[in-house]
Amino acid sequence: MYPPVGPVLIEIGPLSLRWYGVLMVTAFIVAAAIAARYVERKAQRSSNVWDGLLWVLVGAVIGARLYYVFIQSPRGPNGIERYLTHPLEILNVMGGGLHIFGGFIGGALALLLYTRRRNLPAAIYLDGAALGMPLGQAIARLGNFINQELYGPPTTLPWGLRIDPPHRIPPFDDLMRYPESTRFHPLFLYEAIWNLVGFALLNIISRRFEKQLRDGDLILMYAIWYPLGRFFLEFLRTDSWFFPGTPFNVVHVLSFLAICGAAALLVWRHRALAKVASAQA
Repeated sequence: MYPPVGPVLIEIGPLSLRWYGVLMVTAFIVAAAIAARYVERKAQRSSNVWDGLLWVLVGAVIGARLYYVFIQSPRGPNGIERYLTHPLEILNVMGGGLHIFGGFIGGALALLLYTRRRNLPAAIYLDGAALGMPLGQAIARLGNFINQELYGPPTTLPWGLRIDPPHRIPPFDDLMRYPESTRFHPLFLYEAIWNLVGFALLNIISRRFEKQLRDGDLILMYAIWYPLGRFFLEFLRTDSWFFPGTPFNVVHVLSFLAICGAAALLVWRHRALAKVASAQA
């Protein structure tokens, strides 16, 4: 497996349009379109989604950058120490370094602020986001493929990913141990498939069980599904900072907390609803 195109789509002098940026914008638009259709089903104006898209986009980028800098970046002079010594480097988003968990946190906070300011039902808009995000994430992961990033350890599986030497991280940049014929686990593909399955499941559930669902249930289901996949995929990451002497990192902890918290809240909400229905019967 190898990218069919290079990272740059169009280059005019010092200006360049990169596939990664195009795919990220496409992912946001697709996710917003799905969310807009959902909120219309809930008697809300779809224009509210498009009006709030910039809020969510800005919040997601800020959250993704801060998470990477302070949690995901390597411990040492080439990571967190460099950012602390040169704080302006934190603003250099184009230099690389974003993390999706931070994007979720920042984007969710921005959406909550937007819905509160507009006096909109936040749960409905969060559910709309939950339906659109998995497909958007799957689209965005194609950018990782083109950039030759988000790969795991070496593999002999037939779908192994070829990584050119300039894109390899230590220790895989040692061509004596890992020659150019070495293939790697395509983590971007595994996550994209997981997201596509989640997209299908959440959309089926949203329609088939519409009468049984409460507003806010879909975002809780998303908060179970996506972290569950990430929890296991993180064991194959080669670019994360792990707790010393363990195979676990911060994403494992956050994923576990998200899964347990969302599942508990989902059960509690419906158990409370069942009690109310029983009392009224």
